[in-house]
Amino acid sequence: MKQTKYIPSGGLAFYEQKEMKKLSELAKKGWVLESFAFLGYKLRKIESQDIEYSVDYQKNPDDDYFTYFEAAGWSHICSTGDGIHIFSAPSGTKPIYSDQETTIDKYEREKKTFEKYTFCFFISTVLLFLLINVSGYGWLGTVLKSICILSSICLVFTGMPYTAFAFKVNNLKRS
Repeated sequence: MKQTKYIPSGGLAFYEQKEMKKLSELAKKGWVLESFAFLGYKLRKIESQDIEYSVDYQKNPDDDYFTYFEAAGWSHICSTGDGIHIFSAPSGTKPIYSDQETTIDKYEREKKTFEKYTFCFFISTVLLFLLINVSGYGWLGTVLKSICILSSICLVFTGMPYTAFAFKVNNLKRS
């Protein structure tokens, strides 16, 4: 029997709670999170566990950051890049974010991060689109179109998470 498997992610910016619940349900079936994988997660087969998962976003965390979570009963499982960290704890452990204010702060930080990139790619896409229309259809136009397409793709991959975090912040502030 295979001891590891991959499951795709729906996107933490969009489905954070759903993703963590899915991972918890898989842990009850004996598949625990081992690490992030390309657009998903790598799980390993062990004895079933009744655990909860939680995600936090923190750029360049120090040792105190992880010690804080350990003291609250949360074990660091894995990280991706320098900013997304997943923790686990036995079911019933007090959530990492238990009040609305700190939850808003969590999503505001991520929204601001993606906002910078989204703005840059939006401006570059618009400028490239204008340059394409001015330059005509020669080799320069072809090069600009290629760059514009790449910029548009980057805009989608930064704009979508930005939008998701902005909606989360707005919904939390309204409730």
